[in-house]
Amino acid sequence: FFPARFDHYRVQTGDGYAAHIAGAIGVSTDAQASWWGGKGMGTVPHGLIAACGGDTVEATRRFADLYHPEVNVVALVDFDNDCVGTSLACARALGERLWGVRLDTSETMVDKSLWHSMGQFRPNGVCPELVRAVRQALDAEGFQRVKIVVSGGFDAAKIGAFEAAGVPADAYGVGSSLLRGETDFTADVVLVEGRPCAKQGRRHRPDPRLARVT
Repeated sequence: FFPARFDHYRVQTGDGYAAHIAGAIGVSTDAQASWWGGKGMGTVPHGLIAACGGDTVEATRRFADLYHPEVNVVALVDFDNDCVGTSLACARALGERLWGVRLDTSETMVDKSLWHSMGQFRPNGVCPELVRAVRQALDAEGFQRVKIVVSGGFDAAKIGAFEAAGVPADAYGVGSSLLRGETDFTADVVLVEGRPCAKQGRRHRPDPRLARVT
């Protein structure tokens, strides 16, 4: 249950509990888990990768150093738009500490691993072919135990389609589709100490209409 950033802080406890009762395997903040005595769970965020200079392996290693084994270590592998290459790099570096990888490719992007297949299927975002490519690459190097989590625009219909097609996704991160009346947005780190450092497809875009209020 991922929609904490769309949810008012005063209702996170109730909404998290509702998700728990409905069968969600976890929630993303401690507040959402407080009514049943649980804890928030999550994955490496894009912001941490940016803070590590865009180095996903280093960010995942730091996350593991801090939270493993209390929290399953899930590497976010789309920062460089190369989910296959980044998944393998994290698996090689983290070894047994890596529980899984999360694919979160934007719907406006096509992952590097699928460029050669353009025109054969709809390649953008987290598509079935991308998940299969990551699973095949991990398995080929002996990382069959590494799970694949997918997120980004998933709702009941998309999950149903993935399941019906036998896509090898082990878990789904679902956010805004679980809420109604939400304002969907993302707050990306695009500069680090004044230097550009952002997930592929994002960049610093100054807006002269905005005025600082603090």
